[in-house]
Amino acid sequence: MKKNILLYITIVSVFSINIYSQKAKLATADKKYDGYAYVDAIKTYERVAEKGYKSADLFKKLGNAYYFNADFDKAAKWYGELFTMDTSNLEPEYYYRYAQSLRAIDQNDKANEMMELFNQKSGNDTRGKLFKKNTNYLEAIKANSGRYTIEDAGINSIYSDYGTALYSNKLVFASARDTGSLGQTKHKWTNQYFTNLYTADLAEDMTPSTPKKFDGTINSKFHESTPTFSSDGKTMYFTRNNYLDGKKGKDGNKITLIKIYKATLENDKWANVTELPFDSDNYSTAHPALSPDGKTLYFASDMPGTLGQSDLFKVTINEDGTFGTPENLGNTINTEGRETFPFINDENEIYFASDGHPGLGGLDVFMSKINEDGTFSEVQNVGADVNSPKDDFAYLIDTKSRRGFFTSNRDGGQGYDDIYKFLETKRLICEQLLYGEITDTKTGELLANTKITLYDSQFKIVNTATSDDKGKYSFTVACGKTYNVRAEKLEYTTKEEKITITATTGKTYLPIALEKEICKVAVGDDLGKCFGIKMIYFDLDKSNIRQEAALDLEKILDVLNQNPTMKIDIRSHTDSRQTFKYNEALSERRAKSTINWLVKNGIDSSRLTGKGYGETQLVNKCADDVICTEDEHQLNRRSEFIITAL
Repeated sequence: MKKNILLYITIVSVFSINIYSQKAKLATADKKYDGYAYVDAIKTYERVAEKGYKSADLFKKLGNAYYFNADFDKAAKWYGELFTMDTSNLEPEYYYRYAQSLRAIDQNDKANEMMELFNQKSGNDTRGKLFKKNTNYLEAIKANSGRYTIEDAGINSIYSDYGTALYSNKLVFASARDTGSLGQTKHKWTNQYFTNLYTADLAEDMTPSTPKKFDGTINSKFHESTPTFSSDGKTMYFTRNNYLDGKKGKDGNKITLIKIYKATLENDKWANVTELPFDSDNYSTAHPALSPDGKTLYFASDMPGTLGQSDLFKVTINEDGTFGTPENLGNTINTEGRETFPFINDENEIYFASDGHPGLGGLDVFMSKINEDGTFSEVQNVGADVNSPKDDFAYLIDTKSRRGFFTSNRDGGQGYDDIYKFLETKRLICEQLLYGEITDTKTGELLANTKITLYDSQFKIVNTATSDDKGKYSFTVACGKTYNVRAEKLEYTTKEEKITITATTGKTYLPIALEKEICKVAVGDDLGKCFGIKMIYFDLDKSNIRQEAALDLEKILDVLNQNPTMKIDIRSHTDSRQTFKYNEALSERRAKSTINWLVKNGIDSSRLTGKGYGETQLVNKCADDVICTEDEHQLNRRSEFIITAL
């Protein structure tokens, strides 16, 4: 992907070398570099480097020139030369660019090493944090792959073809192809013709026909690209160089940047081409994308308030056609890198290209769900079918047919950038139904009107619900995520369960049993069941009460203190493993240890009786020589506090 449509910010630096005969050549190359004539600059820089001259500035410029033209193989070569020199004062950004270039040529281990160093040196950079948070991101990308069938769109030339939009059953895209226009000029930076908009009719399977030029009012002698159209087809927004009514605008460095323009359809002709009020000569705005309702325009820019090299913004389109104030989409979407080429579908999903989120190299396509409150869900890489080690961007999908287009300069293409068409065979968002019922622990009664709150792994509220008249609840949740589910009901103790959802589409069952805050007990009841006490824990093969068991005994102690006439019989049970005699003796010691703890803490011994029953009162089949699971054996290892008087 090339710089004129990526909104890079030029790194301007002074290049010096001690040999005077080289200074003139380098000065000429620097002038071309600073004027975005990278193709010409590369030739001079490489000739100088091939003669054996070394300079950090030289290698930076060579690396950047190839990086900005998405030739990552050569970018990695020259950044590699840069990293053989003293890197003590090297800007962190070069660690990131080197990592991206290495990743694009499948040197992931070395790329990860550079990202670790970038993370150390960059401090608070979002890209470093994302890498550290998602060290297994390649596994996540792998999980999202295999969802598309992809083929050449059939409209590509040997030049750059990119950035599609759907309009009146047609595909509209940008191309640098030369179709014979007199006076058509080449851009010295890419050595290609300036791009114009082209259109092609679409068949039922969205196969484009032979392209032809779009409306002559829109196309100029400079770049036009990335259009978007209103649902009624009467308004379009598009990207163009800062050029209107025959006048070319420039910034303070005499560079012509890019702006978003608006046009309206009158008598089947596009007219009234105007720039948007938030455009500027001093920064770029580009790649507009309309929300399905036409009320919001999304776009890319490096305007003030940008977090990185280019960010995604949105702006409200008022009913009278005026615009609100542009808003940055925030750091869930934007990084210190490049975010660009937004697309919003009618399922409240935003697709965009980024080199700041963890990817396969260069620009990757990502997706995030737009929540009802305008925030964004976690960003996901769409997978290795659409994404490649090179630049992949300008993603568009029709949600009904699941067909669409994207652009890439991946290996095997026909030109500089190529348009590919696809069929999505599996949805990216993997969701499950998390469901269950709320019951009373003791009686099993289904508890209606219980408040259920769903939290994410960071304990942020995701959703709330109320159990129905049969005690049932359900939530739609994301695959592979961990959640906390909290159940609250009057007169019951609030309970929270942690659940990790599997990574495949389906259902997850999570019943929750609540305990009454006030236990109604009678003679013969197990007091331990009021508090969910299944067993008083001791050290292995010993009768010493462990610290965590003391917490449960404190509950029994409190009840006895509040009910001075209550008496209890303490019964200790084991499973069938070990010998009968051993289990009987062990359980007896443990029952006595429990009594001793309560007496030591103030309970009169006359209120307490106890006995160890060993394995004589098993609650299931797990007798000697019967194969049972650990969970089944656990049911037999229990402590009971039977009320004998009230």
